[in-house]
Formats: sequence, structure tokens, C-alpha cells
Amino acid sequence: MTCNNVLSADNQQERLQVPHPWYISGFVDGEGSFHIAIYQDLHMKTHLKFIPEFHISQHKASLTVLEQIKEVLHCGNIKVNHRGRETDQTYVLVVRNRNDLLEKVIPFFNTYPLRTTKAQDFCLFASIVTMMYTNVHLTVLGAKKIISLAYAMNANGYRRKTKYADLIRIVESSETKREIPTRSGKL
Repeated sequence: MTCNNVLSADNQQERLQVPHPWYISGFVDGEGSFHIAIYQDLHMKTHLKFIPEFHISQHKASLTVLEQIKEVLHCGNIKVNHRGRETDQTYVLVVRNRNDLLEKVIPFFNTYPLRTTKAQDFCLFASIVTMMYTNVHLTVLGAKKIISLAYAMNANGYRRKTKYADLIRIVESSETKREIPTRSGKL
């Protein structure tokens, strides 16, 4: 077997110019994640803000792969992964725009499904993004449902800083606050 020029930089660049969709799915199985960030925001009806995020991280030496995946998906932003950590040399492709998630990312992974446990996270993620598209997250029951689904993702919320019960309390307090009339009779 002859390996003439198989590993040359030119040859690798040619093969990676437009990654095959199945390559991207496999890459995301290893280096990607689907996540629903949840923050307290008293300006929101439920006092919570939900931010769906699709991430793919990669060492800076392979930044080209993120650029190519971004080009295939036609969305997202590439940034330094952990700005505060000088030793971290990774970059991340992030897609947060709900329309891009709904119209580009979700259809892509429905067509080229993931094969690891991330497939389950993706299904929950897709459900949440779809619910948010119809503004379900703006109701107390919808917010509770989204919290429940989000905490079922990524090893059952293993790395989440805020406890599930604390988020439910915040949502329920927003409902109570809206139900209590002020002295002028207005809500």
C-alpha cells in the first residue's frame, strides 16, 4: 500500500473543504452539545429567560473545521471558548438564534441523525426550541415543562449550577406576583 502524499496539508485541506454531512454529525457526536441556558430575568413573564444553544468546540489548531461546519450550516458564530482561562486554547461555534436553530440546525440533524446519547439530548432540544417558537415558554406551565425537559438533557442536568426546584420556585413566584392585585387594582 502506498501512502504518497496522503497526509500532506494540501490533501487534507482538499478533503475538508466541504465536509460531508455525516462527517458533521459524527463530529458533533464527539465535540458538540445541545443546551438550554436558563437565567433569572425579572423582565420576563415567568421571571426566567431561556436561551437554546448549539455548540461545537475544537482546539485552535483545527479552527478550520469549525469554519467549514459554519459554512455548511449557514449560521452561527465562532469565538474563543473560555475567555477567562488563558490555558484553554479551544474555540467554539455557537448557534443561539432561534430561527437558525429551527430552520437550519434542527432540520440538518433530523436528516443526518446523531448516533450517541446526544441524539436524545437533540430530541429534547428540538422539542424545546419548537415550544419556544410558539411562545410556550412565556406561560408558567410551559416554562415548567421546558425546565423539566432541559434538566433531562446532558446527564440530567449534572453540571447545572441552579437546582431544578429553585427554577420552579422562580416561575411559581412570577405567577403569584401577577395574581396579586396592587392597591390601585391593577396587576
